[in-house]
Amino acid sequence: MMRPNDDFLSAPELDYDGFRSAMREDWGWFTPARETNFFASKVRTRRVFGFAAVDLTCSATRLERTEQDIRRDNMEYYFVTVQDTGESIIIHNDRVVNITAGDVILLDSTKPVTFISRAQDSAQWLGVQVPRQKLASHLGFEPQGGVCGPRQAQASRLLCQLALDPISDAEPAFASTDQFMHLVVYDLLGALFAPPAPLGSRHNDKLFMRVCGIIKDRFADPDISPREVAAEAGISLRYLQKLFTVRGSTCGHHICSARLDHAARLIERRALMKTGQPLSDIAYACGFRDYTHFARGFRRRFGTAPGAVGAGTTDNDSARV
Repeated sequence: MMRPNDDFLSAPELDYDGFRSAMREDWGWFTPARETNFFASKVRTRRVFGFAAVDLTCSATRLERTEQDIRRDNMEYYFVTVQDTGESIIIHNDRVVNITAGDVILLDSTKPVTFISRAQDSAQWLGVQVPRQKLASHLGFEPQGGVCGPRQAQASRLLCQLALDPISDAEPAFASTDQFMHLVVYDLLGALFAPPAPLGSRHNDKLFMRVCGIIKDRFADPDISPREVAAEAGISLRYLQKLFTVRGSTCGHHICSARLDHAARLIERRALMKTGQPLSDIAYACGFRDYTHFARGFRRRFGTAPGAVGAGTTDNDSARV
């Protein structure tokens, strides 16, 4: 069973208005039920590898984000919610989900959500906010809110460990590490919430894994293309496109993602070892013919310019490449 840390336990208690005010800046509007004259809560906002996070407890047996709340703040994000202790029911996106300590559930801020505490004790939750567009871009599909990742799943355990580890509150040794930890969190969410494969697709799954293996081996070749991948896999280009379409992606996107991920690892090593390797060399080594195209894709995927990776660097470093 997971427990809030000492900082959270020592946080001041908030009344109804104080709770809503504390949540509003980063998380938008939430409406606890006022069942009795007594209301008590604790809210501790913090950062987890650069993501906004919140530890909260609330005496209300019902906590909602209503249609009116959504219209009022117009905020768009996913929030990954973990039940710290006890059990709850979450109603979201036409799903009714029973969760217990350690379960991970993905929620969509643009859809109404209701938390119902099953016990008389104050419900305790951990929430981590994830940028909607960046997560969907990284995964190649848009996850659906209201899906639960059971506590028994390895990805759930790893996510909980990352979010609850006290070291997450400390300033990282290298500011650039946050963006790479973002990728870890995104991949764990992908492992938990990827859409199920169509029934009867066992053969297609094996074929898709073979195609991914081809891309993994050849992404550094600037001449590799979906047509080349299809030819090596012994299938038609149209069939190759279908393999990716049912998974919410494209072959071209997969190739580009493999190149950018490898480039990110090389650039991180460059920053840590201070080798001074030209960024253009890294781009070309990863299969990009044009540095400008590479830099644009890198910024779109990771939210920063390639030259800004590493302590003390700025976007101007990219301009000198």
